[in-house]
Amino acid sequence: MADRLTQLQDCLDQLATQFYASLRYLSSHHSSSSTLPPNPHVLPFPATDTNPHQRPDTPTAFAGAQRELASDLVEKVKEIEYLTGTLPGLEKSEESQVTRIRELEEELRMVEDERKAAVSEREECLERLEEVIGRVGRVKT
Repeated sequence: MADRLTQLQDCLDQLATQFYASLRYLSSHHSSSSTLPPNPHVLPFPATDTNPHQRPDTPTAFAGAQRELASDLVEKVKEIEYLTGTLPGLEKSEESQVTRIRELEEELRMVEDERKAAVSEREECLERLEEVIGRVGRVKT
């Protein structure tokens, strides 16, 4: 599993891709009808029917797709907010973080001392075992 920062970066990349895909869909599937009332002071735009990639959807299908795209974007933003909220240190002061690091360093030293003691004990046990095996071998011969 990736760390939180990698997950967050992946989500941001996915969000950018979703934005692009949404804009592309909306621009290629909308109807060319004007949504504004006629204005005598504005020159009309030329017809956009010349775009061969434009495949208008029915108004119902287009509205449903808009809702679905918006819902997907909202869900991705919620995921990003969750990941951002789980990042360590957002609600902690620098002093408390430094204190926690020192505590962890001390705990690491203690665990390392325990590990060294266990390795030393294992070596002693191995030496005793080799002595016992040597004695058993000498007794048989």
